[in-house]
Amino acid sequence: MRALRILLVIVVVLGGIFVAVDRAAVYFAESEAAGRIRITGATIGSTDVSIKGFPFLTQVAGGRFDEVDVEITGIETATNGRRLRISRMDAALHDVKLADDYSSATAARATGTAVISYKDLTEAASDGVAVEYGGNNKVKVTGTVDMLGRPISRSVLSTVTLVDGHTLRVHADKVPGAGVPGLEGMVRQKTDFDREIGGLPSGLKLQRIQPTADGLEISVTGADVQLAG
Repeated sequence: MRALRILLVIVVVLGGIFVAVDRAAVYFAESEAAGRIRITGATIGSTDVSIKGFPFLTQVAGGRFDEVDVEITGIETATNGRRLRISRMDAALHDVKLADDYSSATAARATGTAVISYKDLTEAASDGVAVEYGGNNKVKVTGTVDMLGRPISRSVLSTVTLVDGHTLRVHADKVPGAGVPGLEGMVRQKTDFDREIGGLPSGLKLQRIQPTADGLEISVTGADVQLAG
């Protein structure tokens, strides 16, 4: 009995050491991965990586992870001279296979959400235009136009749609004072705009866009998603 108790103690101690080593290894790997993520054609602010599953060391040995959660803050691209910044993107990557040299990884599938704040959307809009939440899945766009030498400010409720899977379109439902000759066109030149959304990892696709109180939420999905190191 005494020998059995000693054996059990040894097993428990070794098990604790293994868990501690495994957790230390995953923490180190997460930190390394977060610092090495790159997105072609975009700059990024910060990244956070969480590797799921236990034990971690056996997953490394097999060159494959069950799930890796990634949060990227501040993905910024510029199209036609206009900057568009994705404030934050959270993605769950499933069945992630490591390259032989551990320099990159490919996820068999992915789901996530990207958020564009109204501050960032305002900076991507035309000069002198402000964008905020308008309620009921709409955005409120305010711009100033020059009418006969007088500045006229107009606010409109606009619908936001996703065009061709990669372009954000803001279009006013209607323009106040549309009966005034030339006014609607002048207002729409300010309030209506298209902006291409770039800077996503290869393989991720935009699915649906919806205005919320916190910003534009964009659902993303993907297959064979590439993460360059």
